[in-house]
Amino acid sequence: MNKTRFTRLTLFFAASVWWNAAPAQKAAERPRTEQPLPNILLISADDLGWSDIGCYGSEVQTPNLDELARQGVRFTQFHNTSKSYPSRSCLLTGLYAQQNGYFKDARGPLENSVTLGEYLKTAGYTTLWSGKHHGAENPRTRGFDHFYGLRDGACNYFNPGCQRDGEGVPAQKVKNRFWCVEKQTYAPFTPKEKDFYTTDYFTNYALEWLDEYAGSEKPFFLYLAYNAPHDPLMAWPEDIAKYEGKYRDGYEAVRRARYEKQRSMGLIDDRYRLSEATFRKWESLSDEERAVEERKMAVYAAMIDRMDQNIGRVIRKLKEQGKFDDTLIIFVSDNGASAEVVELKDSYGEIGSMTCWTSLGPDWANVANTPLRYFKNYSYQGGISAPMIATWPNGLRNPGRLSDFTGHFIDIMATFVDLAGAPYPEEYKGRRIVPYEGVSLLPVIRDEKPVREKPLFWEWQHGRAVRDGKWKLVKHGSDAPWSLFDMEVDPSETRDLAASHPETVTRMNAMFEAWKKRVSITKAHPHLKKNL
Repeated sequence: MNKTRFTRLTLFFAASVWWNAAPAQKAAERPRTEQPLPNILLISADDLGWSDIGCYGSEVQTPNLDELARQGVRFTQFHNTSKSYPSRSCLLTGLYAQQNGYFKDARGPLENSVTLGEYLKTAGYTTLWSGKHHGAENPRTRGFDHFYGLRDGACNYFNPGCQRDGEGVPAQKVKNRFWCVEKQTYAPFTPKEKDFYTTDYFTNYALEWLDEYAGSEKPFFLYLAYNAPHDPLMAWPEDIAKYEGKYRDGYEAVRRARYEKQRSMGLIDDRYRLSEATFRKWESLSDEERAVEERKMAVYAAMIDRMDQNIGRVIRKLKEQGKFDDTLIIFVSDNGASAEVVELKDSYGEIGSMTCWTSLGPDWANVANTPLRYFKNYSYQGGISAPMIATWPNGLRNPGRLSDFTGHFIDIMATFVDLAGAPYPEEYKGRRIVPYEGVSLLPVIRDEKPVREKPLFWEWQHGRAVRDGKWKLVKHGSDAPWSLFDMEVDPSETRDLAASHPETVTRMNAMFEAWKKRVSITKAHPHLKKNL
């Protein structure tokens, strides 16, 4: 990057954003390695709780993810935004959702940014995306050579264009279910295949592309963005059958078993106390209610199981092609398990089937995030914590490790810039680009000493939080008082220290207000808004 241009751009953005440019400049000035660039596989789950896969404490069968963890590194302090589309926009751009236009809704273009696809294409990658976008733009217009999948928040797993039955429903009921097959957009989308299930077909397309480019000398970037286990709870009967009877003892029994497994495997230690339970007493439910709750969790588990099976298909393909050892694989979830409940009047039939739209609900969501507080949409750890696995046989040192590095979705772009070494643009196709916010995770992957010098921030709906070193300031509600936690000794947020550390609360509140002002695209960067 030309230093004169860099200085001019820094002054143009004003002092409020000067430090964001430093990581981009550093990456751009780094000489390219003589080694071939690795392939990249980025896998995202949807509404998956922190304890929902085997290597994070779950009873759900996830042997493929567990094996990736044994060969890689598991993060215990990795974070999303607590909501799907802000998280996914951070993942794609390395910016906070407040900067790229996705803070309030997902109906506009990703602003002020390049996507991972756009950046990695400049570094010589073939760019592929199969799965969920939850955004307004077709990814083919934002740097991806191929795209297949959902452009919305949720859909029927067996028939994305259908809410109710196999024949479809009136258009007004599915008008927001946009589906893309390459450059073509469908609303509604009714697949012709009788064996259609989103998780399977997202994988099918990914495997076809891997075969298409098997002989290419270019590295690939594959973003495999599953919508599982987001509602509606729908799964194949053979997968559901594996979990029948496993949840008959109820919420507390499953939560306690997960907590003990987490402790026995060393994922957590005595610092992680079980947060206060928010689920109902199992014995207070009627027999009919317990049967419904058992079935819901069995279907939810089956959806996660199926996702893991499909991840296994991709891993086998990479091994068959001789590419697995030189592929960086990252697995994350876009927010904590969801307590949201969607009820459709047209829904009927057995939970798990194509005709029944069912949500997991707050009771099981509390269990899914064991031992953390709350769930999706909250800035407490249960809402913003993501299981995060990274593996790369040819590039990762000391496999099987745990890392307590405080990471965030904004770090993914920084990691790929560090990996690829291509200059990060100041402008792209006539758009001015805000320097990415994150830091590279490669030092963690290489078992070196990572550095995070700047605080992290969260704001979504009623949730707000700041993480600065060991301290986390958090609240739910704009008028609610702040709570303060020492995350080094209380990572599950059970002891509020705000009253005993008022000066820290004041200092971090000021940090939050300054951040909020800085990242507003309409206030801090009005010139950028006009250029888009």
